[in-house]
Amino acid sequence: MAKLYFSYAAMNAGKSTILLQAAYNYRERGMEVLLLTSSLYKDEADGHISSRIGIGADATLYTRETDLFALIRTELEQVKISAIFVDEAQFLTRDQVWQLARVADQLGVPVLAYGLRTDFRGDLFEGSSALLAIADSLREIRTICECGRKATMVIRLGPDGETLTEGEQVSIAKATYVSVCRRHWEERMGRFPPAPASGG
Repeated sequence: MAKLYFSYAAMNAGKSTILLQAAYNYRERGMEVLLLTSSLYKDEADGHISSRIGIGADATLYTRETDLFALIRTELEQVKISAIFVDEAQFLTRDQVWQLARVADQLGVPVLAYGLRTDFRGDLFEGSSALLAIADSLREIRTICECGRKATMVIRLGPDGETLTEGEQVSIAKATYVSVCRRHWEERMGRFPPAPASGG
């Protein structure tokens, strides 16, 4: 039975690398796969998934308006697809997550989605929230904070290198993101309570 999988992590944990490796494994065995990625930050009309370690593959772009069930069903009419891989899954809408679930349930094709769980403010993305709610299988991909602890949060840095504590969840402007542990996220976001006064 086909399933909907969600692999989530903080920034720079290797999500795209793992996606590309899994897709390569299918293709190496002679099976066709469909790669999808968000058009949100793409400057070009053609999609591409790339990894920090230098590997990449062409992909079909989706927007918030794309009916993913219809898109995948049309692809299946042309070629037998053994798996669907979705990059930047945090940018999916709730409806699109349900469309992907129907691909698994009604079309019998496994869907493997990869994305961030939370934004720089510590809030769930819409797509991640829906995936956490209905995916058949959840997997955390781990990365580490500068202190060596597991990094589960992300901070956004401004042009001056300072931590931004406010702003839109999705920013089209180029920004730098750093993965940190929860303790250092609170520290960088200025959320620590005041230190207790020392007794005299």
